[in-house]
Amino acid sequence: MRSIHRISVAAALLASVALAGSCGGAAERQKRPEGPVVIRAGHFPNITHAQGVLGHATGSFQKALGDRARVDWKIFNAGPSAIEALFAGELDLSYIGPNPAINAYVKSGGTAIRIVCGACSGGAALVVRKDSPIARPRDFEGRSLATPQLGNTQDVAARAWLLENGMDWLERGGKVRVQPLANPDQLTLFLKKELDGAWTVEPWVTRLILEGGGKVFLEEASRWPEGRFVTTHLIVSTKFLEEHPDLVRTWIEEHVRLTDWIGANRDEALRTVNQEIKRETGKALPEEILEAAFARLELTDDPIRASLMKSAADAYALGFLGREEPRLSGIYDLSILNSVRQAAGKPPIR
Repeated sequence: MRSIHRISVAAALLASVALAGSCGGAAERQKRPEGPVVIRAGHFPNITHAQGVLGHATGSFQKALGDRARVDWKIFNAGPSAIEALFAGELDLSYIGPNPAINAYVKSGGTAIRIVCGACSGGAALVVRKDSPIARPRDFEGRSLATPQLGNTQDVAARAWLLENGMDWLERGGKVRVQPLANPDQLTLFLKKELDGAWTVEPWVTRLILEGGGKVFLEEASRWPEGRFVTTHLIVSTKFLEEHPDLVRTWIEEHVRLTDWIGANRDEALRTVNQEIKRETGKALPEEILEAAFARLELTDDPIRASLMKSAADAYALGFLGREEPRLSGIYDLSILNSVRQAAGKPPIR
């Protein structure tokens, strides 16, 4: 009887272990998603997001990832909407400008995003109408100056420049009317001669010149060391980066390859980018505008850290980043990028 009892107890234990294993396996299977990882990726339909636009058009990121992941592209027209999607858990990585990335990092207490790679430098300028009497900075007093959006990268640059030149805007008792206006509206008001100047980014700089009768008053590149400043970089949600560093690495590898390929195949790259812009917006850029706008840009994997830090300091001084000075020491994670660069025989980015 004791022997039978021992066998029964052992059998019960084995059964319970088997059942627990079975239940645990079922639970794990429920938690584990079936099929490839979905990467929700974003870009703007703009030449300053050329690597994202080209990668979307050709499917090159998808090809590089193979069956490990499926890319679900999302198109945005402004940085704040992309950041909102990321905060809502609907976006994993995106090409985006510096100030929206700074805002996301600061508002999340440094937890939401990491900048993992550069994408574009340059392409911004202050344009005035050719018939405008503005010849020196002080001539903006009593006149109107547009920027694409309150607190965006060009808006911060414009306001910082005004202060450096001893001017201020109307809301602070100054004499310059700073008007945040969508880029198409800037062009319309240029043509109506109801706007004196605009601090904006390509291709709108060129459109204001060629279509709006404007001229460049100040190239923003003249304000930066070696003329380089970040216009676009690649951000990744911290959660996605921690969970899928291998997929992020593949993405960055393809991004670096595309950056080099565009430099070596400029004409073909521009045609493909413009075709994708037409598909996404319904209208391609005229070739003359495309060529002139692209000439102002430098595509790069360098995120140009120093320019972002200066932009953040300016945004804070202007009151766009809250009461406490932003601490951005953790906003970059360039470890994967530098590993990719090392494998390609390129020097690391500091």
